[in-house]
Amino acid sequence: MEDLKRLVRDVPDFPKKGIIFKDITPLIADPKAYQKAINAFAKRYDNKGIDKIVSVEARGFLFGAPLAYGLGAGIVPVRKPGKLPFHTNRISYELEYGTDSLDIHKDSIKKGEKILIVDDLLATGGTVAAVCKLVEQLEGKIIELAFLIELGFLKGRDKLKGYSVFSLIRF
Repeated sequence: MEDLKRLVRDVPDFPKKGIIFKDITPLIADPKAYQKAINAFAKRYDNKGIDKIVSVEARGFLFGAPLAYGLGAGIVPVRKPGKLPFHTNRISYELEYGTDSLDIHKDSIKKGEKILIVDDLLATGGTVAAVCKLVEQLEGKIIELAFLIELGFLKGRDKLKGYSVFSLIRF
């Protein structure tokens, strides 16, 4: 995966001073690299009986949707409040600099369905921990948490104890 890692661009001071943003747009703009990433996920989860892929707005959709298609699974979007049109469950969670909230449709997961949660990046783990709680409220069975990139130095896995975590690329 080193070839994919080289396509992730560092953008200093974005979205605020002192942050080095990991920009995936060069990777997803390269058809062979994007396909390699999706195929690596598909190979890992083929024959795991995944019913639904839960994917987080917005960059997570870039990986969750094609993976769901390839696996023959459904896709469940998790979005910011007010973006989903039907009845939702909402969770609020702490960020380094405040709080945020996410919504999921109440009828998007049936009890016992095998769920793969997919996002582009694992940083501190707060967002995906909140998504796990939303899935568990709907009684989905979380098989694994999958990320294109993991920023290991931020120790996001510490908030995800008890879950299997997989990342294609680690920084």
